[in-house]
Amino acid sequence: MCFSAEASFAGGIALTALGAVTMKKVQQPTQMAFAAVPILFGVQQISEGMVWLALSDPAYAHYQQAGTNIFLFIARVLWPVAMPFAVLMMEEDKGKRKIILRFVLLGSIVAVYYSYCLLFLNVTPNIAGNHIQYISDYPESLAAPVFFIYFVASLTPLFVSSVEGTRLFGALLFVSALVTIIVFTEYLTSVWCFFASVLSVVVYRIVSGKRN
Repeated sequence: MCFSAEASFAGGIALTALGAVTMKKVQQPTQMAFAAVPILFGVQQISEGMVWLALSDPAYAHYQQAGTNIFLFIARVLWPVAMPFAVLMMEEDKGKRKIILRFVLLGSIVAVYYSYCLLFLNVTPNIAGNHIQYISDYPESLAAPVFFIYFVASLTPLFVSSVEGTRLFGALLFVSALVTIIVFTEYLTSVWCFFASVLSVVVYRIVSGKRN
């Protein structure tokens, strides 16, 4: 979470617990991947808590690399594939499944790119104010187009899907992304992941069948 180590760990534990409850609400096996979303967010927030600790106290410096790699792997490599895949698994309409599958493939391209960057390029986390800024030497010319593809691959399937509640989830993620881009541009990865994790409660409501 983008405010402190304590907030990250507390949020991570809460999200993991929410994920466990959501998994118990699964009514069909096809919902399993989508129900696991809060757990992934929980692990992501805990890993950023490790980064906070490492940057705040030299005694925990050995956690920095692992925490950074786990956080960025989930945030940049896993999500553009996992989100459309989770929606694909729930979708029953054959026509919509074909459309969503294309976004799974599109997200896979983004995942391959970010995997390469994580393996061969440098990323340095830095505390700036109350946020963590991930400074990288990724190609600047590709930053905007790759993020746009990431954005499209991750969110569009939520609007295409006929599963009730996914469009609300997509709309909330879209608004949170816009706010992050406009207000927290330098801390985009950390802050948007925080907003997205808060919205995990919508995942619970979709899986449990609650529509209010």
